Amino acid sequence: MSLNRADIEKIAHLARLAVGEEDIPRYTRELSNIFAMVEQMSAVDTRDVAPMAHPLAASQRLRPDQVSETDQRERFQALAPQVEAGLYLVPKVIE
Repeated sequence: MSLNRADIEKIAHLARLAVGEEDIPRYTRELSNIFAMVEQMSAVDTRDVAPMAHPLAASQRLRPDQVSETDQRERFQALAPQVEAGLYLVPKVIE
């Protein structure tokens, strides 16, 4: 797909970008090259390629799940204006 001057001006208008007259030929060339590369990549048959989350076969290092802080719920709820059955009561904000 090859872009022309009108395409670049329209894209700039839609994106609310100010593009100088001297920059339009460069943007036309560079965006046309990007679209050509996307077309080339779209032509590749990827039916047998498995999707992957990361390009490297790495696994996440996990630490043991253990409590690192003491339970201070009673202390924090003692400071709250209203508490009921271990829950904080707050004013209704949706009518």
